[in-house]
Amino acid sequence: MPQPARLHLSVVIPVHNERDNLSPLTAQIVKTLTGQVSSFEIIYVDDGSTDGSGPLLDELASYYLEVRVFHFDRNYGQTSAFDAGFHQAGGDLIATLDSDLQFDPADILTLLPLAEHYDLVCGWRKDRHDTLVKRLSSRIANAIRNAVVHDGVHDTGCSLKVFRRRVVERIPLFEGMHRFFPALARMRGFTVTEAPVRHFPRIHGQSKYSIGNRIFKTLRDLLVVRWMQGRRFRYRYRDYKLNVNRYSLIVKKPNKKCLRRLTINV
Repeated sequence: MPQPARLHLSVVIPVHNERDNLSPLTAQIVKTLTGQVSSFEIIYVDDGSTDGSGPLLDELASYYLEVRVFHFDRNYGQTSAFDAGFHQAGGDLIATLDSDLQFDPADILTLLPLAEHYDLVCGWRKDRHDTLVKRLSSRIANAIRNAVVHDGVHDTGCSLKVFRRRVVERIPLFEGMHRFFPALARMRGFTVTEAPVRHFPRIHGQSKYSIGNRIFKTLRDLLVVRWMQGRRFRYRYRDYKLNVNRYSLIVKKPNKKCLRRLTINV
């Protein structure tokens, strides 16, 4: 019996009170990806919306075959929504995106070729269209984060990213950790790069973030990630061949058979 073809791309999108953005966003994604990728799905995670986003998402799922919707029973936050979407995603590649229409879904196609060579590809909003206060606070936060965790990424707050599946299966997620995807991926030995993407002013709805609800949580989470980096395993075998095998396990990602054989040798 022939096996069903693997899904190529899953687009995971957290939603919290973005009703006016959902229909145009869905239409843009479907138009952009149709004919450009072999197969795709759009996964919306409704994070306790109260503005009618939930029922509209169900309507979109009934209209578009590519759309799947999952509803939280209340608001849990963006990291929880990403985690739920990752667990539901069936694609070999997983793209993430905000639902506020401030990104162009066509930039997913800009990041996809880089995913052939890197495990995580991050968008970089070089020309950012936000308020002055938000831009300055983000620039300061990015500088502090890079100085502490050295993730080598200009704009980790940019939600437009493309992951290889094995990355989301292995990085640990806790509340607030979506801001540190690059650092968490590097801790697991994955390769990370970035590419400029377009950014637009918000037209509908209101931003969910401000300096007050962001800066202290981010600083706390930054210290947690730094703590995790300092305590990750760094052991080496006396047998050089085992060290080479262990390194290739992290960087070259051999198949499961190789992983089992290494475990037996250990």
